[in-house]
Amino acid sequence: MAQDEPVVVVGAGPGGLTAAFQLTKRGVHPVVLEADDVVGGISRTVLRDGYRFDLGGHRFFTKVPEVEALWHEILPQGDFLLRPRMSRIFYKGKYYDYPLKALNALRNLGLRESVLCGFSYVWARIRPPENEDNYENWLVARFGWRLYRTFFKTYTERVWGVEVSQMPADWAAQRIKNLDLRKAVVNAILPKRKQTEITTLIEEFQYPKYGPGMMWEVCREKVEAAGGTVHLRSPVTAIKVADGRARSVVYRDADETDGGGDGTEHEVAASHVISTMPLRELVHTISPPPPADVLAAADGLHYRDYLTVALVVPASRSFPDNWIYIHAPEVSVGRIQNYGSWSPYLVKDGHTCLGLEYFVFEGDEMWEMADDDLIVLATKELGELGLVEPGDVEAGYVVRVPKAYPYYDFSYKANVEIIRRYLEAEAPNVHPVGRNGMHKYNNQDHSMYTAMLTVENIYGASHDIWAVNVEEEYHEGGSSREGTGRDAPILPPRTPSAAAS
Repeated sequence: MAQDEPVVVVGAGPGGLTAAFQLTKRGVHPVVLEADDVVGGISRTVLRDGYRFDLGGHRFFTKVPEVEALWHEILPQGDFLLRPRMSRIFYKGKYYDYPLKALNALRNLGLRESVLCGFSYVWARIRPPENEDNYENWLVARFGWRLYRTFFKTYTERVWGVEVSQMPADWAAQRIKNLDLRKAVVNAILPKRKQTEITTLIEEFQYPKYGPGMMWEVCREKVEAAGGTVHLRSPVTAIKVADGRARSVVYRDADETDGGGDGTEHEVAASHVISTMPLRELVHTISPPPPADVLAAADGLHYRDYLTVALVVPASRSFPDNWIYIHAPEVSVGRIQNYGSWSPYLVKDGHTCLGLEYFVFEGDEMWEMADDDLIVLATKELGELGLVEPGDVEAGYVVRVPKAYPYYDFSYKANVEIIRRYLEAEAPNVHPVGRNGMHKYNNQDHSMYTAMLTVENIYGASHDIWAVNVEEEYHEGGSSREGTGRDAPILPPRTPSAAAS
């Protein structure tokens, strides 16, 4: 490829920085444009008063050897910790090991409830719901009503903001197609050591000692040392297309303003554009504007957002889990991370930090709450759960994460396909990669792998980026989606009043 003009990379998250890093190894000097003031995207590590927060929890585990090798090319082995994996489910004041362990589950449920769950399961197998088109009935047919209400309903609805009965069973076909109660019980009774066939069951994982953002901060340094440039606080405002190709990218340099003004606009010529920005926003930056059907398809893409309230508490109030799933309808928190269990380097001596995760839509009541009110709410809920006395909370911080999860409604596939066909025809040198870039609910390794293959495509390869599914590497025999837990459900369409996100 003639390098008369730079490759412009939009976004400095895992996908964008991976692409930039791979380009520098070919002698190319990419220009990376990041709207935020830090690198890493959703994989960044937030630093507040000496405490570090991992947004969402990022276990470094992959069966894609190219991604594994790249992790260790960026960070030396000494910067990785090997961490034990531990998660539990909190339900009705008790903790259930996750994945399921039979004795623990039976002890928590009690003999009477265990028997009732067993009868409920048998009855569901004999008389399953007539209509299994929705996700609720699909689950009930395979687990019975009592287990469904215990381990599926509350958490699923909290994460996605939709009643399970309104979710079509398409999610089940993607997410837990081969999950079976009998298999789960057998696995619980006869667990295998060092389980890596199913990502949900891995017992240990790698983790950068200062959090996932450490990886991307070092990657940025390597990109710049090799001649690339990374501009922060530089949102892209236009991608100019002419004669069937993207010709240049316009961005606003917010760093040039002291008072938070609009900044100066700059235009940089581009031989290729690798984009990790949300697909909806990508379409709206293209100039001249795409046809009406493409713009409508972009407007039809939506997102689920979330926020973390991180509370500093004494180390004596810690727990060993990486995180706890909260299946308690009396509180709003969905999951609680213990950053000290991820890495002791994330917290200060004598303390840990608990991250309470709330799944929201941008602009809704909780999203708009003042930080102080959110800290009060999170403190109160920790007390209601019996984890920490409110008086033990020493400080609190709030981090909002817009567009954390692509929202899979009934029309998202068709909308993505319309946008994809338009780009292939009118701007084939614009390459969407990564989670939001492709509107694909994925792991960090998927974002990295699509970026790596895209760079290869720029230099003559012909990988179908849209067919990449690293999750296939996680299944025994490559045929099962059992237990990966990474796909998003197919959801009802967002109503106009709620579609602001």
